[in-house]
Amino acid sequence: MKLIVITGGVLSGLGKGVASASIGHLLAQDYTLAPIKCDGYLNVDPGTMNPVEHGEVFVLDDGTEVDMDFGHYERFMKVSCSKKQSITMGRIYDEVRKKERKGDYLGKTVQLIPHVTDTIKEYVRCAGEGADITLLEIGGTVGDLENELFVEASRQLAREIGRKNTLFVHLAYVPKPGCVGEHKTKPTQQSVQLLLQRGITPDIIITRSEEPVSDSLKEKIRLFTGAQLVVSGHDLADVYDIPRNFHEQGVLDYVNEHLSLTANYDNRWQTLLEKAQNSSKTVRIGIAGKYTALEDSYASVVEALKHAAAHNNVRLEVVWVDTTNGTAQDLEGVDGVIVPGGFGARGIEGKIDIIRHCRERSVPYLGICYGMQLAVVEFARNVCGLAGAHSTEVDPKTIHPVVDILPEQLEVTEKGGTMRLGAWEATLTEGIVSELYGSQTVSERHRHRYEINPAYHDTLTEHGLVLSGMHGKLAEFIELPEHPFFVATQAHPELKSTLDTPAPLFMGLVAAASKR
Repeated sequence: MKLIVITGGVLSGLGKGVASASIGHLLAQDYTLAPIKCDGYLNVDPGTMNPVEHGEVFVLDDGTEVDMDFGHYERFMKVSCSKKQSITMGRIYDEVRKKERKGDYLGKTVQLIPHVTDTIKEYVRCAGEGADITLLEIGGTVGDLENELFVEASRQLAREIGRKNTLFVHLAYVPKPGCVGEHKTKPTQQSVQLLLQRGITPDIIITRSEEPVSDSLKEKIRLFTGAQLVVSGHDLADVYDIPRNFHEQGVLDYVNEHLSLTANYDNRWQTLLEKAQNSSKTVRIGIAGKYTALEDSYASVVEALKHAAAHNNVRLEVVWVDTTNGTAQDLEGVDGVIVPGGFGARGIEGKIDIIRHCRERSVPYLGICYGMQLAVVEFARNVCGLAGAHSTEVDPKTIHPVVDILPEQLEVTEKGGTMRLGAWEATLTEGIVSELYGSQTVSERHRHRYEINPAYHDTLTEHGLVLSGMHGKLAEFIELPEHPFFVATQAHPELKSTLDTPAPLFMGLVAAASKR
């Protein structure tokens, strides 16, 4: 077993997920990888967390709701993750409790060490089985009470498999106070001291800062911490440039040497990024949602737009529109619009107003999940003449429930209750969507409860809305053929988009927007 452990210090939100993914990207060309995320919270998964507090919920093919860092893993490492790679303390405690009730501990006093740490190690070994290299990201910061057992379990794993098979990477903040005008290393030194107290010496330290840290500062950190390599992890214009930055500072060389690997650097991303960065054309895409207070709420949507922009050789500018208070008037100068997924009633009428604006004024539009349901609501009201049409999620008493929860959904008890989660296949009819996918069948990931009501399918199609993709009686894609680009899907195609293979619907949106 080859194991790379990534920890963080000083403060959360430094970018451990992106750093883990970037290290994985350097290895992905020659080795199979198993990224694992350990989160200290007691939720079994992040599915019920508010996106404004925790960022977006990422969904895997198997229907598991996971931390948004899995989006970075899949986009950077060319992997498709599974439930076993998401380890929360809630899952661990639940497993230990079940074992204790079953008598698996043979009457012993169940303790944090060794029983909880043994369970963590068991999960890690299982999740990494079959991969050449396991990357273990420990959420939060070293010193947090909630992740202490994950840190201890990683120390034990390193001892069991040997230090030459284990690499510890630590991210730490190096601030540059404006009143001083120079980087300060004390926070990094103190966070590493916390790590050393737990029996772990970091092999690589990545300093997080807005500007590059000097070689002399890196040497100072190396001397104080015992790390073999100190890397400047300063802010870059594009996260897809981070692997190059790490490689140029010797990360791949050191990882190869320490773990006895022979990975080669793949620079294909650089050519793609340079084309987009050197483009003279900028495309402005509006993202109209209600979670815009935290842009991470729509992280995968933004990344999918970046992928499509790079392949269309255009610069991307994202315009955020808060639909709680915003209206179509906020779309001035926007070349295309996305209404992404969401839940609940807040901001709904603002979204519907924006969708109508796009439909009537030929503004390229892509609706995702809720964005498809509300496109149907708008079309039913203003084209089909169904006054008061709505989703029963928002108006349970609507006289025209064009979006409704289906009876069979109510019988589902696993994977989020009534949620339709994970990969579902759709059969496409000839049209815009099938042309973009280049196929008559597609599989995309889902995360939703409500469906376009089959009772209204005929009415919608009679008035010109094309149900261009179906899973049985469930509408998966819709489009308006006479519009420059008006497409929506019940799925979340952004979840499978990568820089190498952009999501087709995002490619179509950006291409249409670039023609305005």
